[in-house]
Amino acid sequence: MFDFLDSGQYDLLGAFWVTAQLALYSAIGSLIWGTALVGMRVSPVPVMRGFATTYVNIVRNTPLTVVLVACLLGLNQTLGITLGGERSEGIGFRLAVLGLVAYTGTFVCEALRSGINTVPPGQAEAARALGLSFTQVLTLVVLPQAFRAAVTPLANVLIALTKNTTVASAISAAEAAVLMKEMIENEADALFAVFAVFAFGFIVLTLPTGLILGWAAKRLAVKR
Repeated sequence: MFDFLDSGQYDLLGAFWVTAQLALYSAIGSLIWGTALVGMRVSPVPVMRGFATTYVNIVRNTPLTVVLVACLLGLNQTLGITLGGERSEGIGFRLAVLGLVAYTGTFVCEALRSGINTVPPGQAEAARALGLSFTQVLTLVVLPQAFRAAVTPLANVLIALTKNTTVASAISAAEAAVLMKEMIENEADALFAVFAVFAFGFIVLTLPTGLILGWAAKRLAVKR
């Protein structure tokens, strides 16, 4: 049933390595962008607060496929932006990372905002009474506690991001979903085996993440 794995025709490990890289780079970028967005959402500056709120509400409710295709058509084919890539696979990979960051950052923002809501207001007020600026209060007092409280929802966002990397196949990023499509076309008599292989591959990618971050959530939980 799994004879096609021994043929050497398919680079299964290479495809999942691309998926892992795509998830890793997108996760790092999403954490940075999501943190910036949540800072703007709770900012006392109305313009920044309005921009972040509008951005999160629009992008979060837009299908990921639309976001990725917009990156390809708008940035690459219309404006000629390649993000340093030369071949189509490299350009697709970079655009996929950009699209995933733009999309997933909104969910990171909301997860962190839920964490901020768990921080007692008195702590921020005490910090302001000591003369700390808004940025200092946010970075030194509020966000460290918000991250600790939001480990579990952030883990869910990261797992969803790993599974969402399959959508990158829509813009020719050579990750696991592209190879799965090719194998389905060539191995029509072993469809169950193909699906089983890729399901197992994504379990290997996501299960350790959930277990590690679940353990971290218990260790870092703030006891009130």
